[in-house]
Amino acid sequence: MKSERMNSEESPSLNREGGGGSPKNFILAMLVILGVVTFLDRINISVAGSSIMKDLNLSAAEWGWVQSAFILSYGLMQIPMGAYGDRHGHRKVLTQIVLWWSLFTAFTGLAGGLASLLIIRFMFGVGEAGSSPCSTGVISRWFEKNEVGKAQGYVWAASRMGGALTPFVVIPVMAWLGWRAAFWLLGGLGIIWAVVWYLAYPQPLPKGGESNAAQESLPLGEVGGTKPSSPPLGEIKWGPILHNRQFWTICAMYFFYAFGSWFFFSWFPTFMELGRGFAKSELTYAVAVPFIMSMIGNITGGYLTDKLSAKYGLKVGRKALGTSSLAISALCMFLAAFIPGKMAVFVFLSLCFGIFDLMLPSAWALCIDLGKQHAGAISGAMNTFGNIGGFFCGILFGYLVQASGNYNLPLYMIAGMLLISALLFSFINPTKPIVE
Repeated sequence: MKSERMNSEESPSLNREGGGGSPKNFILAMLVILGVVTFLDRINISVAGSSIMKDLNLSAAEWGWVQSAFILSYGLMQIPMGAYGDRHGHRKVLTQIVLWWSLFTAFTGLAGGLASLLIIRFMFGVGEAGSSPCSTGVISRWFEKNEVGKAQGYVWAASRMGGALTPFVVIPVMAWLGWRAAFWLLGGLGIIWAVVWYLAYPQPLPKGGESNAAQESLPLGEVGGTKPSSPPLGEIKWGPILHNRQFWTICAMYFFYAFGSWFFFSWFPTFMELGRGFAKSELTYAVAVPFIMSMIGNITGGYLTDKLSAKYGLKVGRKALGTSSLAISALCMFLAAFIPGKMAVFVFLSLCFGIFDLMLPSAWALCIDLGKQHAGAISGAMNTFGNIGGFFCGILFGYLVQASGNYNLPLYMIAGMLLISALLFSFINPTKPIVE
């Protein structure tokens, strides 16, 4: 059995190749589409924010809680969803969670007030929590070590493309049918993705003469009766993980990074409209361009982290790239707050979003470098801390604006958080695994 396990896990012909050629292109294409759908469903409420606030009579502080209700559940469920996907296989788990959050995307269009909106967005976050850790789990099984950075880069770039497309989808639908119809439309897109993923997901080649049909019930990696490369939840070595300083450094780094990134996912469209005077018609490019910059940053960062790691080692390819990207983005965020005017804030926030997402593929590749067979659970833990940071960002932003009447003040706070994240990234040693 041990020799069978080694052969199954190490041979690309079993785990990474399917009948009719390599299925990696299909897997990556579906994960890219999922990234787009995930952020269309996530950012739509931010683009529609001012209309929803007016329609449901919500204050800035109440809107901060609406934004953070999603972030709270999204953060809390990262580890359980990552481990759940590792244990039960990502074909089934991604199908389930995408169907779940797509339904609650549609339910958002039925909200009648603050209470119902809080409940719906909380439940929506429960489903979306599994997207990133389960996608990381899929990448760790289907892609070689020198490919994971590029694969992560494409997936995260696609999520930013989803953010860039959101105003072009939501604003016209809002103008024609109202903000509620936008949520019904986007909920349907997720349901279509889930059906295609479940029906078309490639199966590993059979081992020992077994049929493909006999193996379809096995989680990914369980070829010929062997165990998957990632252990079930009960077998994760949490003791050594929780006693490892690198684990906590990664989590803290991502907490402060996500404090900044969640500004773009939650308050950014409202900030541009109410804080800097952009009209609804101007929001299409004012929101889309920074997300396109982020998309370029993710693709570039994915290639850079793999190329630099191969040439100079992981300390340069992961650590140096991540640290410098975060430090420069902190400066851009500070300048966006300090320099008045619509064009200045547009330019510096676009640069900030693009530059700090150069580090994103490095951060998620680190979970594979350092987490090994626990990549799904560790990436889920990292993202949990990131979303705790996003939760506080959403709430503090609203209260600071309501107390001061100044939309620029929270940007100084975010710049400081990004600088702390850069410092923490510099202490990570990507050559020393968290669990041996």
